[in-house]
Amino acid sequence: MTISDQDVVDHFTARAQGYDRSSAWCTDTELGRLVLDLTSPRPEHEVLDVACGTGLVSRLFSGRVARLVGVDVTAAMAEQARPSLDDLVLAPAEDLPFPDDSFDITVCRQGIQFMELPAAVTEMTRVTRPGGRVVLINLCAYGKDDRDEYFEILRLRNPVRRHFFLPGDLGDLLREAGCGDVETRRYVSVEDVDVWSDNGAIDEDAREAIRQVYRSMSPEFRRLHAVEQTDGRIIDRMLFEVAAGRPAGD
Repeated sequence: MTISDQDVVDHFTARAQGYDRSSAWCTDTELGRLVLDLTSPRPEHEVLDVACGTGLVSRLFSGRVARLVGVDVTAAMAEQARPSLDDLVLAPAEDLPFPDDSFDITVCRQGIQFMELPAAVTEMTRVTRPGGRVVLINLCAYGKDDRDEYFEILRLRNPVRRHFFLPGDLGDLLREAGCGDVETRRYVSVEDVDVWSDNGAIDEDAREAIRQVYRSMSPEFRRLHAVEQTDGRIIDRMLFEVAAGRPAGD
């Protein structure tokens, strides 16, 4: 199935009102601290939040930096971010409307899975000053042993998702875009699958299909995700990779 930009906008318009409650990681302060640790924002910095959504990442930087800009393609999501931003721009990540070297920090959390790659990461690198920081944060499978099952779960929850990642993929995207000094870290988010799947944009059949993947999961998947099933609830430990790199100068 070919996924259009409008498909992505429609999906997130449906999710907009409940997005901040759709996953434990959305408002996880530890994950937020990890992002701040990797970016080291200073009062003179200018920051770009790509796929800013409702402003969850923008809020981490609000009041810490000189200028904070958000960009997204879904107005219903992005309007919620406006109070945290100095500027809000509706534009695709693959064609950012900013000059070269405009920002000290560019960050994108849970956005690249819906974008055209590598074009979007190349654009993020282009608009970031040499020696600055480009940071990508995204859910990944743990490896080949859980890849097929987890990718199916992610596809069912986000049918407009274009890309699925393994550890190392985000760092490779940064290197291919011209970033050096790439470092990666991992973060595990504990998610209640029924809460996580209730995103407002999929029907109950898709949610039940997600539950069925967990019911029939392989021993390798159960081990890697440390899945718990108690009183009908399914608890999954989902892996994030956080990758940061520095754009090179001419």
